[in-house]
Amino acid sequence: MKLAFISDIHGNAVALDAVLQDIKEKNVDEVFVLGDICFRGPEPKRALDLVRSLECKVIKGNADEWVVRGVREGEVPSQVLGMMNKERDWTCSILGDVDIEYLRNLPSELKFEFEGERIHVFHATPESLFEMIPQSSSDEVINEKLMVKEADIYIYAHIHKPYIRYINGKCIINVGSVGLSFDGLSKASYCIVEINNGRYQTSIVRVDFNVNKVIEQYKEINYPNAEMMIGIVLSGKV
Repeated sequence: MKLAFISDIHGNAVALDAVLQDIKEKNVDEVFVLGDICFRGPEPKRALDLVRSLECKVIKGNADEWVVRGVREGEVPSQVLGMMNKERDWTCSILGDVDIEYLRNLPSELKFEFEGERIHVFHATPESLFEMIPQSSSDEVINEKLMVKEADIYIYAHIHKPYIRYINGKCIINVGSVGLSFDGLSKASYCIVEINNGRYQTSIVRVDFNVNKVIEQYKEINYPNAEMMIGIVLSGKV
């Protein structure tokens, strides 16, 4: 059984196209989406439509919550709060009421089992859509914040920096970001977990996409924060 976990698309449907093509070529059996589908990208509607067309399990991310109810004080630095809500308003102007209701009703976590391997999936932590748990966190922090429920494999997103780590025989995976990489590599990222006969292997996959096309899209639609977002897409860094 080959499972793909994707997240943090952020309205970058061009990158999502490339990832879904790669997933198809790898003959993946099932896809899971870990949230942050629409917000901050030039094609929020198309990105959401692509996700929904997969007819797969999807959970909510912090950016999905922001689309639903706006960005609140204390959730981002005060100097960017106004701009982020302008971006949110623009995103909502592209989406329909049905789209926003879909995001509102997404669950916050998934827990399931494949061939005896227990998998727990969430966006940031099991308790929060917003808390940042980087790869550099201590074993104690990861155990306390991420390994809340009993599982063999823990998979999350949110930090836009993919990694695979093992603690006390448990596997912790961050899938990175499809649409907005923060690790200095301007490629889409996702993860594959392959389970066969009581064994599993994990991998982070990086996929090229047409960065220049995305940059042109930000310019053509007069996106509210185009200059900053273009810089992130181009450099793979915040």
